[in-house]
Amino acid sequence: MDYVIRKIKETEAHLLENFLYEAIFIPEGVKVPPKSCINSPELQVYITEFGKKKDDYALVAEINDEIVGAVWVRIMNDYGHIDDETPSFAISLYKDYRGMGIGTALMEHMLRHLKNHKYSTTSLAVQKDNYAVKMYKKVGFSIVKELEEEYLMVCRLDNI
Repeated sequence: MDYVIRKIKETEAHLLENFLYEAIFIPEGVKVPPKSCINSPELQVYITEFGKKKDDYALVAEINDEIVGAVWVRIMNDYGHIDDETPSFAISLYKDYRGMGIGTALMEHMLRHLKNHKYSTTSLAVQKDNYAVKMYKKVGFSIVKELEEEYLMVCRLDNI
């Protein structure tokens, strides 16, 4: 499948709401939450006024002029927060486009962007049961802290 990875346009930033909701990992047998759950303060930190901070950066994957995935970073006090110098990752693809390598390509593009902009480390938090843990390890993230239900993962960009 042919896709293009490009920087998100300012007029497309509102799409991060959809991708934030898609990024919520729902374990097998757990009821899918309503989309309104993204209005909670702990999730709004990922998207509120995105693009207004100097460390905000987002890429999208596009197929036939349709955006099917996004990866974005910002320095924020989120689940993956390490310190005020380390951008945290968020990534999501629509379900029909998962398992095709698009997520890995988005991650790799973003890691190169961060390295080129002189960041030394990036982080994320992921639930232990999330199938994406394997992808994160594949692109260079390692587990630095194990919590009850999730891992805190870090990628040292000098290794990229």
